[in-house]
Amino acid sequence: MALNLPVNNNEKLRKLLDRVNSDVELQTLWTCSNVIAIDRSHMSDHGPTHVAIVTNAAVLILRNLIKAGVEPSVVKDHKMSIEDAEVVVFLACCLHDVGHVVHRREHAYFSIPVASPILKRLLDGVYEKREATIIYSEILHAIISHSTEVQPLTIEAGVVRISDALDMAEGRSRIPFSIGEKNIHSVSALSIKSVKIESTKEKPISLKIEMTNSAGIYQVDGLLMEKVKGSGLEQYVKITAEIKRPTEQKIIDSYEIEP
Repeated sequence: MALNLPVNNNEKLRKLLDRVNSDVELQTLWTCSNVIAIDRSHMSDHGPTHVAIVTNAAVLILRNLIKAGVEPSVVKDHKMSIEDAEVVVFLACCLHDVGHVVHRREHAYFSIPVASPILKRLLDGVYEKREATIIYSEILHAIISHSTEVQPLTIEAGVVRISDALDMAEGRSRIPFSIGEKNIHSVSALSIKSVKIESTKEKPISLKIEMTNSAGIYQVDGLLMEKVKGSGLEQYVKITAEIKRPTEQKIIDSYEIEP
């Protein structure tokens, strides 16, 4: 599956997007991640579709923050460019879940050794050695920080962490739901119709979530807010969740629990 991303005039991002789309090893790792996530753990997709959603969300959020005057950490701390900040969030999103090939549990930590050689290979020739090492370091930090157990210390890492939680729109839980995993995770995910990322004068990250059922609140308050809190970007975020239709959509007829 080829990723489609608005690269604008960022030639480094364009070149790296082409490399990612032609990288057999990375593409295969996404497929293997889905075997663990979907087939063996009965969870939603953590493969190429998830990557496509998260990368596009992250680049958009970063650009909205920059337009609002927020300086990316790679610019502030390493005197690099905004284009380099886009590269950091893009590649971190591409590689943040590859640790699933080891195990779902602690996958953020496993992603670091799995991603490391791939990342060095992708950056080779796009950056000189010193700059490549900086970008490499920033990406690894963003990857590990998508776990709620780790505090993001950069703007870019906070962006990746929030973007990871925005893959919640309608249909993202249909695979586990269809095989009988009827729980709060799958039911609440089926309640999310759409997620829109906008920017306002008040908040550069305005997340508008349309629900078809109130169960979607679990996705918003339980999962999305868990990612936003501690991201370092709380002051820039506003989340609005609403049901626009006059009546709620019924998702399940009954639910039984055996202790």
